[in-house]
Amino acid sequence: MPAQVPVQNAHGAFVPRTCRSLFTQARRVHSFSRGGSCTGPRACRLTVTAGQQVNQLEANQAAEATPLPQEQGNGSSNIRQKAQQRAPLDRQDAFKSKYIPFNSVKAGRTDDTEQYSLDDVVYRSQDGGLLDVQHDIEALQQIDAAEWKRRFDSRSGRTMWPYGSGVWSKKEWVLPQISDDDVVSMFEGNSNLFWAERFGRESLNMTELWVKQCGNSHTGSFKDLGMTVLVSQVNRLRKIKPDAVQAVGCASTGDTSAALSAYCAAAGIPSIVFLPADKISLAQLVQPIANGALVLSIDTDFDGCMKLIKDVTADSPIYLANSMNSLRLEGQKTAAIEICQQFDWEVPDWVIIPGGNLGNIYAFYKGFKMCMDMGLISKMPRMVCAQAHNANPLYRAYKKGWEHYEPVKAQTTFASAIQIGDPVSLDRAILALGETNGIVEEATEEEMMDAAARADLTGMFNDPHTGVALAALIKLRENGTIGKTDRTVVVSTAHGLKFTQSKVAYHSKQIEGFSGHYANPPTPVKENFGNVMDAIREKFPSMKKYT
Repeated sequence: MPAQVPVQNAHGAFVPRTCRSLFTQARRVHSFSRGGSCTGPRACRLTVTAGQQVNQLEANQAAEATPLPQEQGNGSSNIRQKAQQRAPLDRQDAFKSKYIPFNSVKAGRTDDTEQYSLDDVVYRSQDGGLLDVQHDIEALQQIDAAEWKRRFDSRSGRTMWPYGSGVWSKKEWVLPQISDDDVVSMFEGNSNLFWAERFGRESLNMTELWVKQCGNSHTGSFKDLGMTVLVSQVNRLRKIKPDAVQAVGCASTGDTSAALSAYCAAAGIPSIVFLPADKISLAQLVQPIANGALVLSIDTDFDGCMKLIKDVTADSPIYLANSMNSLRLEGQKTAAIEICQQFDWEVPDWVIIPGGNLGNIYAFYKGFKMCMDMGLISKMPRMVCAQAHNANPLYRAYKKGWEHYEPVKAQTTFASAIQIGDPVSLDRAILALGETNGIVEEATEEEMMDAAARADLTGMFNDPHTGVALAALIKLRENGTIGKTDRTVVVSTAHGLKFTQSKVAYHSKQIEGFSGHYANPPTPVKENFGNVMDAIREKFPSMKKYT
């Protein structure tokens, strides 16, 4: 039994730690339930299906009371061992997922005869198209929306394996059939939704501008959200099909390789990354090297690396980890669910996402759509894909009314992770934008760097990709598409610390052709009090009247 550490409750009474946990859980149940018949924490019962109820407090108490072998205190068994001994969740075995052709999704066919187990090593459908992970929504709907909200809210941010992760707190909606013991997690997700109050007010005359800081993650980008799912499934496959999967590989512009190498290192799985030579930042390059991956620096661009990795994985027991593999999208979609959760299950009016290979556009759509199908929200946000002008095939197709698409030769851009001229998930993105009355906007190199620097002056530290999204927002705000009071979320896909080279170049005015309007270079000053004060007065003229 857990150690009976006495603590004082809100009413002044001392109770054992296990009772305290039960008391806290009861308050959570009462707080997060909607539409139930709760009259207080002790009496709260949550509806699971019509005519069927489960006393959640009794279930939690039973789970906590499960004896743990040789337990001396909190540290005598780890969180994974505790997960193995935990009572199974209600209806856990009823939730299933599988691969189906994406073309079937696009055509509205949910009963396609072509389908595959997630344990199959397969990336394409018979017609050569992409695959999509399909969940049994009817089974999931046997638990009502109020209980899903309570379940998700009660898990996030805790240390209970694996549910403390922002991804695995939604496990039933992500990879329901995988064992908790096969999960490879670094407690990713749960990234902050930052109210950009000053930037919104002073620069855009907006009251509801928010930035979803997906870059505040283990490897510094949103790619962790998808990689925890993919590597967890690989971890399972290596146990049941050891000859079929012996390593994992990806082509990358930087962030994918960092995420893959970290999660594979955590699980003891060999990883191989194909990087375009001299096209990613040093911070991105050093991450897979530090994590022990085989790093192949190839004299080509991302599209060339992608062609090579597809050939290699087709002819070897190396598992493909790029977003062509739809497992990653299941993790990435949880960022959309998390946005709804952080807004107390309300939906923003707009969501602006940087787009390169375009899997994230579809992933966010899937997350919002699943929330709506399950009754957790009542509408979809309008989605905006923001592309760099130097790699903008989707923008060009959008401006032509989707009537004509052709890949482009991506030119060098500071937003290196989206320097992709022939995106794998083009059709996915077009579906997502079409279903949400979405928009595609672009940003030049100077526009993205100015937007990032302008927002940095209000306390942020943006990477160039977030600069692309912010530049798109500025344009849509200026032309009146996005209104003053529209609740708008800009998705920041990576941390600014991964792109310090470009920031140094901007602020030192070393970028040819840039005016560097928001540059803030250091001021050289001699070791003299008068010179120091002169420099301060020049920067802050209002101080002159006090000296």
